[in-house]
Amino acid sequence: MIKRFIIAFILLVIVCGGIVGFNLFRDKAIEDFFANMPVNPLTVSTARVEPTTWTPNIEAIGTVSAASGVDLTVETTGIVKEILFKANERVERGQELVRLDDAVQKADLEAGKTQEALDKQALDRAVALQKRGVGTDATLDAARASWQTSISQVAKLQAVLDQKLLKAPFSGTIGIPRIEEGQYVAPGNAVATLQDLDTLRVDFTVAEQRFPDLKIGQEVLFGLTGDDMPYKGAITGIDPKIDPVSRLVSVRAEISNVDGRLSPGQFVQVRVILPSEDNIIAVPQTALISSLYGDYVYVVRSADKAPNEPKKAEAGEAVAASDGQKPAEGETADANPSLAVTQVFVSIGRRSGDRVEITRGIEAGDEVVTAGQNRLNNGSPVVVDNTIDPSRAGQPGSNGQ
Repeated sequence: MIKRFIIAFILLVIVCGGIVGFNLFRDKAIEDFFANMPVNPLTVSTARVEPTTWTPNIEAIGTVSAASGVDLTVETTGIVKEILFKANERVERGQELVRLDDAVQKADLEAGKTQEALDKQALDRAVALQKRGVGTDATLDAARASWQTSISQVAKLQAVLDQKLLKAPFSGTIGIPRIEEGQYVAPGNAVATLQDLDTLRVDFTVAEQRFPDLKIGQEVLFGLTGDDMPYKGAITGIDPKIDPVSRLVSVRAEISNVDGRLSPGQFVQVRVILPSEDNIIAVPQTALISSLYGDYVYVVRSADKAPNEPKKAEAGEAVAASDGQKPAEGETADANPSLAVTQVFVSIGRRSGDRVEITRGIEAGDEVVTAGQNRLNNGSPVVVDNTIDPSRAGQPGSNGQ
């Protein structure tokens, strides 16, 4: 009985050992197969990092208004007798626009002029009598005072008559008439709007952090879109006070509206040009990747120089592979491609257009990946194909149009 039990136990050990050994052999064979399996290099686009001249700017949105623009109104009450302009007509300074009923004022003015002429004749007679020695000084002074009073009265009546006539205060384009002939109008009733469209001003705001960068006379570009800014102007005013609620500072600039495309009240994109800086390291924004661990780029290097771990910006900085994945074991050890990528964490500075400034992490001469990063891990083998450059998509001459 004991002999049979021993034999059965030995057979069981042999069977179990065979199963365990087979599993270990199979796992090792699979591991060796995948470890030695060649890795296909990934195709990427790259850009060479070169020192460049950086032209920083301040982006904002502004509101257009006319340098000279008013809503015209009459100075006195009356009935509209004649409208002397048409909508969107170019008018000159002093041009007559609206005439109110002024018959009473004209009659008063004629009476005043007649009285002034009569008083002038009385003064002339008083002067002649005094010269002959038959007139008194009192009579002469009274005649001179009456004539001066008549002159003042005529000037007053002329001013009252002028109030019945509305004239253009400056040259510009007048809008749609808001009155009709025969309508009773009073001061405050808008007649039409008059805008000088040749010279416009743009009011915009910038953050208080950029306040020290603003200066009177600074060049400013304007446009209906951020990609097309054909209008040039200059800063003419900067508020010395920063709004304590919004933390913004108000700025005003003037531009010349040569083609007449801009209109008062319109929104425009504003770009304040700051002084240029030389030897700035900048890369296309498509090369920069942001993660929970920081901003990084992929740098293309020879496979034998590509490290297995990402290059850190400084000691102790947390590092992670893209998308939180680790490179497959043996991915670069045996493939031995000619090029591979290294994940490099960088410190970024300012942004301008499609470029971003790099203050630390890469140097001039490095070749950074601008497209295809979503499939890369640190140390992945790559093949460079710059037939299509996505960082220049939409620019003239690029294949990405």
